[in-house]
Amino acid sequence: MLQHVYERASQARYLTKVIIATDDARIYDAARSFGAHVQMTRADHRSGTDRVAEVASADTAEVIVNIQGDEPLIDPTAIDAAVLALTSDTEVPMSTLSKRIEDSSEIENPNVVKVVSDLAGNAIYFSRCAIPHEGDAHYKHIGLYVYRREFLLAYSGLPVGPLEQAERLEQLRAIENGYRVRVIETEYESLGVDTPEDLERVTALFEPSLSK
Repeated sequence: MLQHVYERASQARYLTKVIIATDDARIYDAARSFGAHVQMTRADHRSGTDRVAEVASADTAEVIVNIQGDEPLIDPTAIDAAVLALTSDTEVPMSTLSKRIEDSSEIENPNVVKVVSDLAGNAIYFSRCAIPHEGDAHYKHIGLYVYRREFLLAYSGLPVGPLEQAERLEQLRAIENGYRVRVIETEYESLGVDTPEDLERVTALFEPSLSK
């Protein structure tokens, strides 16, 4: 799974370097086995954002993308779209992705994070609940983040607000502290692997190509 994520991320046009960041020696060894650029980090990070910030602090890149390691079907063009959203507007410190919900069962599923945006495309709110409460269009958040380096390095030091605490969603920290988060709609259907059932579903999608 990690190799699929790495190889697909490497196909993005606007990424100049792809690094796997981990504090687990097993993941480190697995990444090295298929030739990935991998970096060990501290084991005391509270979030993946903090881990990415550690790697970014030792690099000179001005724009950093945080891609989850459990997204083996990540779309390189979706990565590029999120990057361009940040680089085309110097006033935006952070960008991410959304996808229109097609399966109505996801609207009430607390494991599917919903997002609403303003007319300029900036996030108004992220929630595990259905937002808006009524209406035909609901959008789910795709957990890929693009940061400006300075903002990323300062992110962990921002105060944690009541909305982040209530929703248990780290991205709300930016909104609660007055920062804009640009949201780009994509057709990419996120298939993160969080459970054994998720793994079976994703494996089945790969089997046709593996059998050729």
